[in-house]
Amino acid sequence: MFDHTIAAIATGEIDAAISIVRLSGDDAVSVVNRIFSTDLTDAEGYTIHHGMILDHSQPVDDVLVTVFRAPASYTGEDIVEINCHGGVFVTRKVLRLCLGNGAKMARRGEFTERAFLNGKMDLSQAEAVNDLIHAHDQLNADSAIHSVKGSIRKLLDPLTESLIQIIAQIEVNIDYPEYDDVEELTNQIILPQAREWTRQLEEIIDQAEKATYIRAGINTVILGKPNVGKSSLLNALLEEEKAIVTDVAGTTRDIVEGSVRVGNVTLNLVDTAGIHETDDVIEGMGIERSLNALKKAQLVIVVLDSSNIDEEDEKLMAMTEGYPRIIVYNKSDLHQIEGTLSVSARTREIDELRKAIEEKFADELRIAGSDTLNNERQIGLAREAYNAMQDAVASMEAGHEIDLVTIDLQKAYDALKAITGEATREGLLDEIFSRFCLGK
Repeated sequence: MFDHTIAAIATGEIDAAISIVRLSGDDAVSVVNRIFSTDLTDAEGYTIHHGMILDHSQPVDDVLVTVFRAPASYTGEDIVEINCHGGVFVTRKVLRLCLGNGAKMARRGEFTERAFLNGKMDLSQAEAVNDLIHAHDQLNADSAIHSVKGSIRKLLDPLTESLIQIIAQIEVNIDYPEYDDVEELTNQIILPQAREWTRQLEEIIDQAEKATYIRAGINTVILGKPNVGKSSLLNALLEEEKAIVTDVAGTTRDIVEGSVRVGNVTLNLVDTAGIHETDDVIEGMGIERSLNALKKAQLVIVVLDSSNIDEEDEKLMAMTEGYPRIIVYNKSDLHQIEGTLSVSARTREIDELRKAIEEKFADELRIAGSDTLNNERQIGLAREAYNAMQDAVASMEAGHEIDLVTIDLQKAYDALKAITGEATREGLLDEIFSRFCLGK
């Protein structure tokens, strides 16, 4: 499929004990043979060879070279990995020798692109490789490794299978109406199947949306009137002095941000200016920004001073009603109200708040740890499939001819298969006609 062999440094360009220069392509072995003291021509796959990298007979590095033979390799092509000593200078020199002896510099992601194009993985698995590399916590790492192992295909296969069955039955009815052993289809037969298919996909989309936002981190706004301890609470959660804390009301005049892990939940925290009536122009601008941040919040932590609940607090409670929120009564070291979630941000006694956050997102955490769609591209295509099937359902409910419905059904199929990078009209036809023996 590809007419050139690619090479790149597969490890970070930093001083380390070991670094890897990777090559992939038909000429991977022959390129390395030109700079390696050991002949790899007859080397079998999954073997390691010791020798010296040479530059015009001059030794460059003492290395181990691993050979993977097509098609049993990551890319489906011959792969050679040169395990160098990890100095940046030496590693770059080995790469330059590879490039000077017939290899071309790989583009970003080209090894995984070749794996996809050579059928070693589907598109969702390729995306998951990148997700695994960039995972910032255990939840994202677990999700990515599930997808690398093909969880998305397994999730969608039952829907794809049932959709192909519906389309295939309709095609047979249209093209071969004379066969007595083919059940004559009507909207009454197909419609319940289409509705159930739509319900199942809607559930997958709903779970995916819940999972993606908790994997990305919950946009969390800390809200309260001035001097209730919002900044102290932010600092306690972050375990660092990110926000300025003083006894002077209105110290925070702009939003202060930071991310923190609370158990298995990542919070993208925003500490806001105190919400209250003010004539101060600058403070007013800070409050306006706070209100804008509130509109985007996925969690609101409302902070109240347990020793001083007043009318402004009541207004704040009314303002945040309808938002997903946790109400925190701060300054429990001075005064504690029985039956409330009480903390002391000053002394950093906030374990009850951490527990409440994990409990609030327990369902989302459970969903995020299961097999779901992983990103906006996948969810968008699932929605496209859902909308196409909704159109098909509407056509059947309106009494349209069954053969007209196949246009929307094929759109749903194409969108669903595009999630894994397999959508083609030819592919659909192959699936249909591999299931029916019509040459009677």
